[in-house]
Amino acid sequence: MTELTPAPASANEPAANPTPSDSEHAPDPTALAAEVDKWRSMSRKNEKAFKDASKELETFRQAAMTEQERAIEAARSEARTAVLSEVGNQLVAAEMRAQAASTGATLPAPDYLNLARFLGEDGQPDTKAINAFVTTLSQSAPPQPEYKQDIGLGRQGTSQAGQLTRSDLSRMTASQINAARSKGHLDALMRGEL
Repeated sequence: MTELTPAPASANEPAANPTPSDSEHAPDPTALAAEVDKWRSMSRKNEKAFKDASKELETFRQAAMTEQERAIEAARSEARTAVLSEVGNQLVAAEMRAQAASTGATLPAPDYLNLARFLGEDGQPDTKAINAFVTTLSQSAPPQPEYKQDIGLGRQGTSQAGQLTRSDLSRMTASQINAARSKGHLDALMRGEL
């Protein structure tokens, strides 16, 4: 087999991969921010144009419908609105609980909240409004135990506290070993922990 080898670059040709200095490729933060703002504004313009075109299309559809088709469409939109308002409140409550749990905030009772305030135009929960509301709530402190923690409710410390080791056993008599075993001073050694 023949292998192709690249021809060496002549002295007159510039190198294929010149090594530019770091200062040439350092991004300018103000230029990047300006570029982001430009694309964001273009995106907003396109979104507005799409919404306007969608509304115009819907008006053309409404004008082309017969009276019976309009009645059917009105009934559909009314049913959709009713269902979304019913389920939307439950979705808002669930979203509030989730965001409150993640931030550690305490929510007031849902009976005192107007959950419809947090629904978007499409019937879905408005996460920005919910997040803004949850961040205004006070953060709850972690619950403190109701009883004193150091009153001897069990073993305090490691399982090896007060236990004898193999080196301790080598200096003891048989009667001392049996006494230590009956007191439980050899339990960790017998379990193989030491």
